[in-house]
Amino acid sequence: MKLLGILHASILCATGSLGYQPTPDVNLSRRSVFFLPPAVAALVLSPSQSNAAGPNGLTLNKASSGLQWADVREGSGQPLKPGAPASIDYNMASTVGRRPQIYTTKDKGSSYRWTLGDGTTIQGIEQAILGADDIPPMLPGGIRRVIIPAKLGYESILSKSNPKCLEGEHIGPIPPKNSDGAYQRWYQQYCNPRIPYQPDIVLDLKLYGKRTKN
Repeated sequence: MKLLGILHASILCATGSLGYQPTPDVNLSRRSVFFLPPAVAALVLSPSQSNAAGPNGLTLNKASSGLQWADVREGSGQPLKPGAPASIDYNMASTVGRRPQIYTTKDKGSSYRWTLGDGTTIQGIEQAILGADDIPPMLPGGIRRVIIPAKLGYESILSKSNPKCLEGEHIGPIPPKNSDGAYQRWYQQYCNPRIPYQPDIVLDLKLYGKRTKN
């Protein structure tokens, strides 16, 4: 019965029902989205076509850079600094298309890792983790939803001649080619020279690291 209650609350949260006010149980399910059974978590983490860029019950803040963000769960411990290794799980979706959901690291079974400030990761993710003048940094264990504009996303890829659009060849994260169509969905939106613009990216990020013990 408890699982059914969480499922029902998650469906309401994910579909953005008009006039719906989250209850404490719904907030709990949002705070635990990375740990719910896959079928339930997908409803929370995967925006629908009509509300792919919606807050799903969260109040989004907009930074001067254009990045929008909201904390689902605050972490603890010390923020990371440039030059530090970073490890995240993420759920990626687009704000357009019939299938806005693109990819989650949970499908791959391993987190996305890089060194902060090394130029291998899109600016929107680095801003979300490191913070900026009007964005607080994430803390280990935190979960943050961000909506990233093209200029902080993959726009730089198409400025290169004959981009290969592969992980390790260009700025990431990029879904692997063997990810059940995720790479093709990502490519069509973010590495397609026939499309003159790139839509915003919706990412749910979970940051790993040393947390403060309660």
